[in-house]
Amino acid sequence: MMENSKIAAHLLQIKAVRLSVSEPFTWASGWKSPIYCDNRLALSYPEVRKDIVQGFVEEIRRLYPQAAGLAGVATGAIAWGALAAEQLGLPFMYIRSQAKGHGLQNMIEGRIEEGASYVVIEDLISTGKSSAQAVQALQAAGGKVLGTLAIFSYGFPQAEQAFAATGTGFSSLTNLSTLLQKAAEFDYLRPEEQEAVFTWQQNPEAWTGSAA
Repeated sequence: MMENSKIAAHLLQIKAVRLSVSEPFTWASGWKSPIYCDNRLALSYPEVRKDIVQGFVEEIRRLYPQAAGLAGVATGAIAWGALAAEQLGLPFMYIRSQAKGHGLQNMIEGRIEEGASYVVIEDLISTGKSSAQAVQALQAAGGKVLGTLAIFSYGFPQAEQAFAATGTGFSSLTNLSTLLQKAAEFDYLRPEEQEAVFTWQQNPEAWTGSAA
């Protein structure tokens, strides 16, 4: 099984993790955050890409051996889902955030077998809202969702609640706690930056930023 600390170390080493306390990032949810994890960057590093795909493959075989196919959440998880599906010899599809406004107006691109079991692939999970929407779209189309697997998750209770509403669960190859542990080992964050991230982690909805 791929160690989640190894994936966390990879993300730090390729600088996929960015930190800005004085000028925080704004997420799609509207939350302010001192940290941003850009997993798309990992696609540019063959060894990192290989380990992440292997992590997905191992976890799917361990947790969801009955999976009949994989579904990547657009756009960040399309490549990861396709690569893992290729390794597993499984069908692949991807799920848009909303239906296309032209052509066939599909929300899901690919062939779905009604009643078949699928694993949803994500690049990261924060509040879980967009991921849960993808799960619900696949369920509405007749697929059975075994669970969602992401590269990275922040570990927020909001995500647990979002997935609970779909009747499914999720897991990730690594998470914020492991990332912060590795960041401390690598001296990636200054003490005041570590404190800012810790404060944010306790109540991200209320956090507005602070001077570094």
